[in-house]
Amino acid sequence: MRNFIKIATCFIIFSLITSCGGFQKVDTRKVPISGPERAKQNIKEGRGVSIGKALNRGSTNYEFSTSNPMWRATLDILDFLPLSTVDYSGGVIISDWYTDNSNKNQALKITVRFLSNTVQTNSLKVTVHRKKCSVNQTCDVELFKSRIQEELIASILKEAAILEKKLKQKK
Repeated sequence: MRNFIKIATCFIIFSLITSCGGFQKVDTRKVPISGPERAKQNIKEGRGVSIGKALNRGSTNYEFSTSNPMWRATLDILDFLPLSTVDYSGGVIISDWYTDNSNKNQALKITVRFLSNTVQTNSLKVTVHRKKCSVNQTCDVELFKSRIQEELIASILKEAAILEKKLKQKK
């Protein structure tokens, strides 16, 4: 049994090394010595990944949530709700269950998915779920089709247009 484990371990290590190109000879006349030059050559040959213009120092363009008018507008509009998930990289905002004082047996949960960063009606998908609870605490959850979705989209787009206009005026 020990011999089998030793042989299997050697085989795995050997296959990992050869699959990574561990035994390839490199011609130092064709491969640059410095790291940034090697990275540029790898990208030109299609063997690397470029993130923006990361190799040109100082010219990288990052898009943070503070510079995205759709994201900021959505957070401004939904600021009265308790939020359970706010994921900028995933493009989703999910509220916690919200109960209005007028109806204690009903709660709403709002999900906003960002399909793009442009200020358009098809850039957002808003879903509203309603939870109705009875006296004996059994609850039914359903997809709630109402004017709330349309009003949220309109409010978010209006706010995003205002924020985008202000952002362009600053530049």
